[in-house]
Amino acid sequence: MADDEYIFVKPEEIEKESFRIIGEELDREGIKLKPEEEPYIKRCIHTSADFSYAKTLTFTENATAVLEDLIRDGASVICDTQMALAGINKSGLKKYGCEAHCFMSDQRIREIAKKEGITRAAASMEAAAHLEGKKIFAIGNAPTALLKLDLLHCEQGFNPDFIIGVPVGFVNAAYSKDLILKTKIPCIVNRGRKGGSNIAACLVNAALKHIGQSK
Repeated sequence: MADDEYIFVKPEEIEKESFRIIGEELDREGIKLKPEEEPYIKRCIHTSADFSYAKTLTFTENATAVLEDLIRDGASVICDTQMALAGINKSGLKKYGCEAHCFMSDQRIREIAKKEGITRAAASMEAAAHLEGKKIFAIGNAPTALLKLDLLHCEQGFNPDFIIGVPVGFVNAAYSKDLILKTKIPCIVNRGRKGGSNIAACLVNAALKHIGQSK
C-alpha cells in the first residue's frame, strides 16, 4: 500500500501497525536483524522513519543485555539535552530505581564551561562522572560530550558503565562515535552523522520496553 493512500487504523493499533510495516519493508529489502538488536533498531526506525538505522546502528558484544541489566540494577541515566531527558520514560525507569539527569541548565555547569572554554555538554559529562553508582550516558546531540567521555576514560581511567552515542551533526559527530567504538566501553553507537536526542531517548525506552516484555 502506498504512503499516500488512507488506511483506517484504530488508535490503539497504530504503533503495532507501524512496526508491522517496518518489518515488512525490512523483509522486502532482505535485511535480517539479530534478534537481540531487532527491537532497538526497529524502534529507532519507528521514531525517525529512517531505515538507514538498520545498517548504521552498531552494538558492542552483548550490548543490549548489558544495558538492560544496568537498568534492572538501578543505574542513573545521564542525558546531554533536556529534550532527551523529556523523551525518556521516567515512570518506567522508576520501576527499577533508576533516575534520569541532565545538568545542561545548571548554573555551575554554565560557569565551568565559560571558565574552561568548553561546551556545557562537556562540562556536564565531567560533573556526571562524579555521581555515585552505575551510569548510562545517553548522548544524542553533542559530539563534545562523547569527546569528553573519551578523554576522561583515556586520561583519568573513568569507565562509563554504558554509552548510547548517537549525537547528530556535521562537526565531529562521526569522529566522536568512532572514538567511543574504539574503547572497550559497552555501547550502542550510530555511525555517521545521523542521530539525535529523540534517538537517544528511544534507545533507553527500547530497553525498558524489552525488559517489560521479558518478564
